[in-house]
Amino acid sequence: MLRTQRDQGVKVAMVEFGDTGQHSSSLHSRVYNQIRNDILNGVYEPGESLVETKLSEELGVSRTPVREALRQLELEGLVQSVPNKGVTVRGISQQDIEDIYTIRMMIEGLAARWAAEKITPEEMEELKEAVELEEFYTAKCNYGSLLQFDTRFHDIIFKASKSKPLMHTLSTFHSYVQKARKVSMSSPERAAAALEEHKAIMQAIIDRDADRAEKLMTEHVRNASLNLLKHEYKNENTPD
Repeated sequence: MLRTQRDQGVKVAMVEFGDTGQHSSSLHSRVYNQIRNDILNGVYEPGESLVETKLSEELGVSRTPVREALRQLELEGLVQSVPNKGVTVRGISQQDIEDIYTIRMMIEGLAARWAAEKITPEEMEELKEAVELEEFYTAKCNYGSLLQFDTRFHDIIFKASKSKPLMHTLSTFHSYVQKARKVSMSSPERAAAALEEHKAIMQAIIDRDADRAEKLMTEHVRNASLNLLKHEYKNENTPD
């Protein structure tokens, strides 16, 4: 059902956009992003074959942008091309997720530090709005919308750091672990704790206290990692 609904929406969007002329570069990006998101969200499972003709039919495009997208995804390590077998999904392993959280602990604190030093008044207002909406959806237990504004909170801080390399790296990491983050944030206890952590980080940034912002952000990512590991352990030890 998940893939059927996604295919119908994507196919309409792709057909309307077109597959020729000046839009070819943007079309390639759309195809690449769609397949990438489907891999990261578990629509395509590790080990599953990705057939160009089938993907082109599902997405309503020619095989060329699909082939280009698969090549790019292979460079990222999300798929692998096996001789005589075609392209299969590698996805993100549990070890990858643990590594990403460890790296995030080391560099998201830096993003918060730089944000505290460089954030603009407009970005401060964006940050406040994101936290207010996060609080609203936490109270409503609407975890889908909550995850959206959790991501928004971090993205604003990345942008406020005024560092393109840092912003690109952290945004990529967030997208790679979006499925894990969705699982983690579905816990009411973690959602409430994350909200309070976000409020404290926001206040440190508003106060332009770079040391405190860095410390709180590092602790926030560590807590998210510990919660995720606890969730994984619980699942492994829960009978089917």
